[in-house]
Amino acid sequence: MNRARLVLVLPLALAGACQPAVDDSAGSAAASLSGGTIALVAIGSLPGTVADRSCETAAALENGVPGNLLGGLGSGIAYAGWNRFVAVPDRGPNAVSYDAAVDDTASYVNRFQTIRMELLPAGGQGALPYTLVPTLEETTLLHSRTRLVYGSGAGLGVGDGTPAIDTRRAHYFTGRSDNFDATQPSSDPHDARLDPESIRVANDGRTIFVSDEYGPFVYQFNRLTGERLRTFTLPADFAVTNLSPQGDVEISGNSVGRVANKGMEGLAITPDGRTLIGAMQSPLLQDGGTNGRFTRIVTIDTHCGATRQIAYPLTNIGSASKPKYPTISEIVAVNDHELLVDERDGKGRGDNSTAVVKRLYHIDLEGAADVSGLAGESSLAGKAVAKTLFLDVVAELTAHGISANDIPAKIEGVAFGPDLVVDGKLEHTLWLANDNDFIAKVTDSNHPMGIDNPNQFFVFTVDDAALPGFVPQRLHALF
Repeated sequence: MNRARLVLVLPLALAGACQPAVDDSAGSAAASLSGGTIALVAIGSLPGTVADRSCETAAALENGVPGNLLGGLGSGIAYAGWNRFVAVPDRGPNAVSYDAAVDDTASYVNRFQTIRMELLPAGGQGALPYTLVPTLEETTLLHSRTRLVYGSGAGLGVGDGTPAIDTRRAHYFTGRSDNFDATQPSSDPHDARLDPESIRVANDGRTIFVSDEYGPFVYQFNRLTGERLRTFTLPADFAVTNLSPQGDVEISGNSVGRVANKGMEGLAITPDGRTLIGAMQSPLLQDGGTNGRFTRIVTIDTHCGATRQIAYPLTNIGSASKPKYPTISEIVAVNDHELLVDERDGKGRGDNSTAVVKRLYHIDLEGAADVSGLAGESSLAGKAVAKTLFLDVVAELTAHGISANDIPAKIEGVAFGPDLVVDGKLEHTLWLANDNDFIAKVTDSNHPMGIDNPNQFFVFTVDDAALPGFVPQRLHALF
């Protein structure tokens, strides 16, 4: 399909405007809301073999991986105006085994990347109507002006966790799992460990918000300098009190709080910038943990910090007799009360398996029950928000000839980008990105000769009939 003839990229989107049954009836390239059209129009990538723009972190990490390897940046992605996106890697290249005592985490300095995306008509030269050319422009390291708690490494087979680039005024966050104060709950903002999973740009364009799995936390950073400006306080029962650098040990030592490595995964911001909306990757321990049916979505007022909680029903991807639930990887705002939620399995390229579940669901928080103060699966049943399938990503990609073995296992970043004018018709763009786990090439039984595993971006167009309530963020670009 080649729909591109006259194309205008609008660089800055301005604003115009009981347990439910789950409708999974939407098919490939068709929205489930109003019969509109969603279409894959471009795929682009950045190689996983190159360095980013942080030369000061180039020294090898504890596991031998360069500290500035460009990877993992599809954990979260957000539009920043003027065809630029910001993207955040997670806690670093811990897919390389070296020390189970710290879950193979390394002293990777947390950062976000600024990428320019050129989306151009393909002119009939490719299978898709557009060509996407991403260019890495900048790397920004995340730090605190106040001191942070780093692990000593004692008894763990690793050295001190303080980054070599720390200064008196810049104390850098890293992915190493032992960088915490064991006398405090995991919600202690002085902990240096950070596992970023989503990123959103504030409406003024000057700051960014980042969600974290370790705390869980939501932090606000200066976009130009990377300095932490604010910590949003999440509900106390999201944190754990018995901490360990090993996730499995930490889970076994707690009955309340987030599951290790499955904390605050998704983050959305409403078009007016007033509300942040965070999604827990898996249910809290008190709600059943990874075996639970309901995870939680939290709204955060950016002015006063007030929160409320909504129960979200995960789709059973197992069977009635052996239920199995996926995880939430991202959440993105359609308007001030409607959202798209990314549910996925962990299968596909990078997992030596076949991708099955990568779905975007539509939800509406208007009128949803506030489940703050409730605990347990039975308490949440009957109060969960309704959801409707919006896009089956696996069906759409395989319809375009991409093998399910080659679909990235971790499609985690979701963002609305600049609008397109195609033949005089305005269309919205929806961008998906993968976390490649800093593994540039995969060799396994599905790919015995090896296959590249880049940082990949998938661009879809969405018309107004497919998403009639869409309101773009009131964003002021810096550039």
